[in-house]
Amino acid sequence: MTKDQLEHLEKLVNGEISTDIDTLEAASMDASIFKVMPDVVIAPANVKDVENVVSFVKNERQDHSVEGTELSITARSAGTCMSGGPLSQSIVLDFLKFFRGIKELNERAETVTLLPGTYYRDLKARTEPLGLLLPCYTASWRLNTLGGMVGNNSGGEKTLTYGKTEDYILRQKVVLSDGKEHEILPLSEGALRDKMAENTFEGRLYKEIFELIDQNYDLLQEAKPQVSKNSAGYYLWNVWDKEKKIFDLNKLFVGAQGTLGITTEITFKLVRPKEHSTLLVVFMKDLRTLATIINKILKFKPESFESYDDNTLSIALRYLPAMVKMIGVTDVLKLGLSFLPELKMVLTGGMPKLVLVAEFTGDSEREIYEKAREAEKALSDIPVQTRVCKSDQEERKYWTIRRQSFDLLRKHVHGKHTAPFIDDICVRPEFLPSFLPKLEEVMHEYNIVYTIAGHVGDGNFHIIPLMNYKRPDFKEIITKLSEEVYDLVVEHEGSIDGEHNDGLIRTPFLDRMYSPEVIKLFARTKHIFDPLNIFNPGKKVGGSLEDNLKFVRPD
Repeated sequence: MTKDQLEHLEKLVNGEISTDIDTLEAASMDASIFKVMPDVVIAPANVKDVENVVSFVKNERQDHSVEGTELSITARSAGTCMSGGPLSQSIVLDFLKFFRGIKELNERAETVTLLPGTYYRDLKARTEPLGLLLPCYTASWRLNTLGGMVGNNSGGEKTLTYGKTEDYILRQKVVLSDGKEHEILPLSEGALRDKMAENTFEGRLYKEIFELIDQNYDLLQEAKPQVSKNSAGYYLWNVWDKEKKIFDLNKLFVGAQGTLGITTEITFKLVRPKEHSTLLVVFMKDLRTLATIINKILKFKPESFESYDDNTLSIALRYLPAMVKMIGVTDVLKLGLSFLPELKMVLTGGMPKLVLVAEFTGDSEREIYEKAREAEKALSDIPVQTRVCKSDQEERKYWTIRRQSFDLLRKHVHGKHTAPFIDDICVRPEFLPSFLPKLEEVMHEYNIVYTIAGHVGDGNFHIIPLMNYKRPDFKEIITKLSEEVYDLVVEHEGSIDGEHNDGLIRTPFLDRMYSPEVIKLFARTKHIFDPLNIFNPGKKVGGSLEDNLKFVRPD
């Protein structure tokens, strides 16, 4: 960015513009393996600021006679993305500073309208006393924002029952490449016809994207991943519901990682969760029965079904005080004492290879314990230890380990770093008997330590290698291991990207999951919305792994 361009932006923006090294450094990283230094970080004060920045970049890119025509805009909030989604060498729009807050919470309609920089934890604090919940929260819900959840199409422990973020967006306001804010609403067939007839930027956009989807409808439906979680590519197959005659571009913007426009406001629908819950915990020393156990428990319809491995449990036990501090529990002694059964089990029989946590919910204590015990009884012919939790304190212990596992690894494993690059694979549970042994064979070929946690009920596994980034073959391992794992996932009709999205790390691998024809439709979609490639370039469309690996963090 040139000095003149920066001075021009300063006149257009009422918010804050920062080029100091501390701000740029903070915006150069997320929870991925990458570091990308931006030219400038802009904290927009209002929608007009966003519109002005988009219009400015559009004009600069249209004028090929001036220096700096490669300007682009990447939206960012909390920076918890594990794929490099909010990283840019150009302009980063920081929504965390001024675009926070709940605009309207309608208890009767069970909806909430908020700004994209709003932390999920702040939303939860408002909805929980009302008995309401946005159930698509992530394991890192204390850290992430709602804008990031929309951009990544986040899911989490409740997805098994409630679905992902895409299922809860009623409308959005988005600044598109014309530099104007537009409201995105589901349209009936008649309303869509009227919209496409408009001689406006928006009318032409709707017409072009509808024709793309309609003309390639069968191809797109065939390309749709048949798994409960997918954040790979653009969800073109979800936009036009032929049966209901509803056309909803929100289904396209969710999960698009800010590559089609900049979201400025979101309205979600909420749910009323069951009042009571308990956990069935399964301690496994032999993974050969994992698929059998998963499918047996799924028959009893748990609301959530999570897992974490022996490395994660070891770290939780080793760094218990740090874990307690992370969740802000006041009764430290009581929580610590609750780990005595696990410590005894480790001392007498060794560490379990995998811990499964199935949550059963209901309208009464009797109902939940009946469900949990019936599921436990179904495992009686399998040599595993099980435990049905009898208190909220005990439940909290297991949830804490699962939810905080990545943060524990990132902060407390010295000499190595978490390296999320194959961290989000998803296959249907019925394929696990074939998939898991083959996955273990692939992982065994590489001399790396790794942890496994995730949403086992969805077949969604987070494999996090622990590696020294300075290892000479680090980048080679990323390439080769990713190729082998993703080929195995595709062989089992899965998704290489269940919920963490494509970003810098998985965009180059989308052609392993989708046909060349579908990849071309993704590129055409990007061009329809963003012909000058203003918004978050190199994510979802374009970008090579060789180029992206140049941004791997130095340590």
